[in-house]
Amino acid sequence: MNSRHHALAAVLVSGTLLAGVTVVPAASAASSAEPLRHRQEYEYANILDRTGSPEAALPGVSGDNNPINVFADRGAWHAYALPEPGEPATYGGFTGPLYIAQEYPWWLSKTFSRMQLTESGTVLNLSAGGKPTFTSEPGKLLQSYNLGDGLRLKMELRFSSQRTALVRAEVRNTGHRPRTLGAGWTGSLLRPEKAPMKDAPQLRGTTVGVRVDFAKVRETWEYMTDGTERFEIVHKNQVRTTVDGDMYRSEALSPITLHPGRSYTFDWAESFTFTEAERRREAPEVQAALARPEATSAAADKRWERYVKAATHGVPDHQRRTAVKAVETLIGNWRSAAGRIKHDGISPSISYKGFTGGLWAWDTWKQAVGTVKFEPELAKSQIRAMFDYQIKPDSTVRPQDVGMIPDVIYYNDLSQGGGNWNERNSKPPLAAWAVWEVYKKTGDHDFLREMYPKLEAYQAWWYRTRDHDHNGLVEYGATVDPLNATPEDQRLAAAWESGMDNAPRYDKELGTKTVPNKDRDGKVVGYSVNQESVDLNSYMAADQGYLARMAKVLKKSRDAKKWEETSEATHRAVREQMYDPVTGWFYDKALGGNKLLTERGRGIEGAVPLWTESATQEQAKAVRAKLMNPEEFNTKVPFPTVSKSSPYFSATRYWRGPVWLDQAYYALKGLQNYGYKKDARTLQTKLLSNVAGLSGNGPIHENYNPLNGDGMNAPNFSWSSALILDLLSN
Repeated sequence: MNSRHHALAAVLVSGTLLAGVTVVPAASAASSAEPLRHRQEYEYANILDRTGSPEAALPGVSGDNNPINVFADRGAWHAYALPEPGEPATYGGFTGPLYIAQEYPWWLSKTFSRMQLTESGTVLNLSAGGKPTFTSEPGKLLQSYNLGDGLRLKMELRFSSQRTALVRAEVRNTGHRPRTLGAGWTGSLLRPEKAPMKDAPQLRGTTVGVRVDFAKVRETWEYMTDGTERFEIVHKNQVRTTVDGDMYRSEALSPITLHPGRSYTFDWAESFTFTEAERRREAPEVQAALARPEATSAAADKRWERYVKAATHGVPDHQRRTAVKAVETLIGNWRSAAGRIKHDGISPSISYKGFTGGLWAWDTWKQAVGTVKFEPELAKSQIRAMFDYQIKPDSTVRPQDVGMIPDVIYYNDLSQGGGNWNERNSKPPLAAWAVWEVYKKTGDHDFLREMYPKLEAYQAWWYRTRDHDHNGLVEYGATVDPLNATPEDQRLAAAWESGMDNAPRYDKELGTKTVPNKDRDGKVVGYSVNQESVDLNSYMAADQGYLARMAKVLKKSRDAKKWEETSEATHRAVREQMYDPVTGWFYDKALGGNKLLTERGRGIEGAVPLWTESATQEQAKAVRAKLMNPEEFNTKVPFPTVSKSSPYFSATRYWRGPVWLDQAYYALKGLQNYGYKKDARTLQTKLLSNVAGLSGNGPIHENYNPLNGDGMNAPNFSWSSALILDLLSN
């Protein structure tokens, strides 16, 4: 640590050297750039219940769902929560952190940095003066303790950068006599139970705090480190740290003297980095945060005020907390560039093991539509993150897939032992919609110009590798890939490509299988499922329309005309070939003829042609009747993925009945498109009123039980949050 850093961290007051503190006289506290305070009444306080304490290093039951709603910001790969009320052993610190071992979340500790104050050698009871208060506000976590006898402690945690959290702890003397206090911090590791990850964390003391290094572990489905990762606490000044096994204690080198009405603020940084190069880049960020903690805190608060103002603009008062919850969810799932992820993006959920360290294609398109409302640069970045891996013309691995966007990218690709990276299939083509929505909000012509040729290449890929009979209607399918070696592998990949993994329309028992697609030379370039899907072709028509709009903005008149004609032809094919006038619904169509697959029941994908405006007014009227029917799609929570009347309906089986908010969004927007605005308002109110958690402090879920509104599958889910945000603001 350099001498300037020492000078900033040590202040002489009343003849006492203060180690690692900022001195705030009572008279000047009100004029401080960001005085530490705890507002008991705050409009957006505790929107999510962020209290909790882990029992083990592995989050939740078998690591699937973490029951604690953690707080992260700035794209950090570590997160925190508030102490569990009634568990004094965790008081004085923030729960965790939860760190992401490249792709999987693990708890480092119950409370790794727990502050203790001593007087005359005795540890002070943080709750001696009554119950502490734990509060989450947008962008920060807060704690307030009354120690009794005129002493108070307030703590705040914010993220100061993509890798670092700044913690501030203010000790205030509200009594009538001077107090001389010692300060210390203690914590212990929560080790994973099983080897080799059990031996990964290695605790070490430093002159400015403590650090945890991580050994190299390559457990593809559990825990992945390269032996270069580190979690590190840096105090503003030197401390004395001792380590005993998995426990440590750091102590300020000198006591502090608090005169009546005076307060001292201790500041420290907590960083999680993956590589030495990251640590070199992060060191100036840490020093800057510790040198100017008030300014750092004020900047974070100002950023979040901007988020909240943008997200709640035009939203009715009674729904603004829900809008802010959606923002908090999206920001909590923000992961900054790391490993193979080259641009910042948003993962589906930090709370679900398999969703934590990766970015999905169609999640990204939907998330960008919500994110652009409050953080346009993040919306652009996550789109770029997926297009970073669009297959290029010079590909030697899959040259037939030029233009394709992989299903999902992760910290590790397959060559590094990553099992989650997936190029077996793509995802529904909603990218042009996302890019256009970003352009509408930002007016960024450069972004439009950057993305336009990439979107063209993606469109071309679909017709080259997924139009089996070359009739202009494409099919979901699978790539030529070692993981798609068998027909069953290919069928599964095709279902994944639809995004509706286990929907009845992809059941093997109902006749779903794949067929090979060949180029002019007879070479297999991909596989198609043996049906032309109504949602896929509706999406294609919409994306072609967006490309026409982009071409006009970019003054490519010939392109604009081509895309307008292509879009209209696709819309026409959907309304003329994929609608059944007898049942009044849109269905997938079997390959090689005109047979509609009506026997598989009605799925919510049949409402997508209303969102894309592919349907005629008369067709929309018939679809509207099904959407409003309580025995079809107007369940307690409207828009189940499979009609309640279907023999394949199940309220709790993933894509066989639960309500997914993206599909609900398309149905609501579709009703609006055809003039059924009152119906859309009625169903939207019913939807948002009956799903669990939106009006309380529970999380936004991946999907919901249509019959009782229970949240299901991953909590703190990104695309649900993004599209709720868009619905509320419109």
